[in-house]
Amino acid sequence: MKQLAILAGCLAGAAWLAAAPPAAGATGDPNRVTVIGAVDESKLVPLALQGFSGEVAAVLRFDLEVQGFKIVPPDNAKYILSGKNGATVEGALQDANQAFLFNKSFNGGSQRSQAHALSDAVVESIHRIPGIGQTKIIFTKKTGARSWEVFQSDFDGHNAVALTNDKVLCVTPSWGKGNREVFYTSYLTFAGIINPTVLRHNLDTGKRDIVARYRGLNTGATMGSNGWLAMVLSKGGSPDVYLAPPQYDFKGDQGGGKLVRVTATEEGESSPTWSPDSQWLCFATRTNGRRWLVKKRPNGGPMFRVDTKGIHNPSEPDWSPDGKWIAFTAPGGGFNICVVPANGGEARILVAGENPSWAPNSRTIIFTLRTGAGVNKRRLALLDVPTKRVKLIPLEGGAATSPAWAN
Repeated sequence: MKQLAILAGCLAGAAWLAAAPPAAGATGDPNRVTVIGAVDESKLVPLALQGFSGEVAAVLRFDLEVQGFKIVPPDNAKYILSGKNGATVEGALQDANQAFLFNKSFNGGSQRSQAHALSDAVVESIHRIPGIGQTKIIFTKKTGARSWEVFQSDFDGHNAVALTNDKVLCVTPSWGKGNREVFYTSYLTFAGIINPTVLRHNLDTGKRDIVARYRGLNTGATMGSNGWLAMVLSKGGSPDVYLAPPQYDFKGDQGGGKLVRVTATEEGESSPTWSPDSQWLCFATRTNGRRWLVKKRPNGGPMFRVDTKGIHNPSEPDWSPDGKWIAFTAPGGGFNICVVPANGGEARILVAGENPSWAPNSRTIIFTLRTGAGVNKRRLALLDVPTKRVKLIPLEGGAATSPAWAN
């Protein structure tokens, strides 16, 4: 909901529902990456890279540094990854005692994709969690004075492709079934009236369908593992959370179930997120002018407050894939990325930023970082939660915000 207030000045222009033709997005030099913030050096794993060159070396460094590793000379390393890159990328990982953990080669696809696969193998071998090198993100990017379009890219910003060409404000993108569809709100014009419209976008065919176009606000669509879609609609008066079953069809509910209203409060809800097992919804709500995080069963029952001890007015929750944590945004000298146990408790401020989204590894968060005043100074950044290392994603041409990680 805060996104809408920030970007409200971008509303304008006419658009129609036809799918947008994909357009290439440019990214910057992978070596031109800024590391910011106070890093907890004690939690970094020292690792040496030997024998790699060019883009492969840059990709390995980027991937590993944002997943808890520090690239050091061999004499200071706990692990050494040695190899070479040519037609294939080859890598052997050994520890300080020269015991081999693996010896692998990767072929097929680009050298960049092979390097991502090798970095994933390192992370899985040492951290025992999935690597993020081959994952995807979606986000919105400023493409004109009054337009923010939805883009898809690799997690590091490379291979960016525009999904929309609406030339209006697009917000709150999220992933759908099997990561082969996405949802977002586009401020389209119908009959001369700008109306925020929730759309379902099939990535295989490019086809778009209207999910919600009621009078007022329609936004925040997010799909659970059970196929149900949660979103925020104001058709009942104030913004409330609604659910749509998997077979739901906006056009008269033909052949599908009716919308299920989850909340009916006076002050309004925002930013629903599902628990990994779809047994809970978490969202932000207001009571007496203050914002809180609450949990509620999607099939009914009371709302339970998620205590964020020491941190006030939380918003934009995102549940980690392992179910243990909820990341959220909170004000305080700007906006901060915070985490709290999923059942509530002591909350921690991690770094300045907003719009957090967990990676599949439940370790890394992508978020929006303000690098200056105004909407043109919003950048995407990656946070390694245990070490607090932050790296900017080198996207070129236009501000970016509202990232969502494919899980």
